[in-house]
Amino acid sequence: MVKTSTTKFDSSVDLVVALGVNSKLADQNVRDSVMLPAGSGRDVRIAVFAEDEEAKQALAAGADIAGKEVFLQQLDKGVLDFDVLVAMPQLMATLSKYAKLLGPKGLMPNPKSGTVAKDVVRAVKEAKAGRVEYRVDDNGLVHLSIGKVSFGPGKLKDNFEAVFESIKNNKPASLKGTYIKSVHLSTTMGPGLRMAVPA
Repeated sequence: MVKTSTTKFDSSVDLVVALGVNSKLADQNVRDSVMLPAGSGRDVRIAVFAEDEEAKQALAAGADIAGKEVFLQQLDKGVLDFDVLVAMPQLMATLSKYAKLLGPKGLMPNPKSGTVAKDVVRAVKEAKAGRVEYRVDDNGLVHLSIGKVSFGPGKLKDNFEAVFESIKNNKPASLKGTYIKSVHLSTTMGPGLRMAVPA
């Protein structure tokens, strides 16, 4: 990946894994979050929907936006100036009316992704450090960035192995047949490279 990247900017390295699942079946909708050992290389903007005291703590931990009423006013206007949304469990019912706004953009907090959390400070720190979420799409593909070309082969390998291990561990019990069909890596504007499926 490092050799085939020709852009002048620091390209992202993207992983695409084709799974033999039917994502329309609830028990085959593969989804999880994973901590990238070398970080994501992205400057992630984090919003926290929390009570006043927890919101202050989240801001101190590095959140870009935190609060309750002010945050809801932004959602009412359709303003989504963040990449990750963390919410306290007791406030999720309030967020439900914004599901149609947040859901399609993958921003709706979810316990499985670590974004529904009592400890918002920890959730913010993990998101900043490189926790990423993935989910299979309608075509059976898992697609996510595993870092930047500047990371070098060693760190990219560490991130790849962390993600791939997570995907393997989330194999649906009901699945019949091949789980992992193919694995491809590519850089921004670079060629896609097919990998042998790791055992």
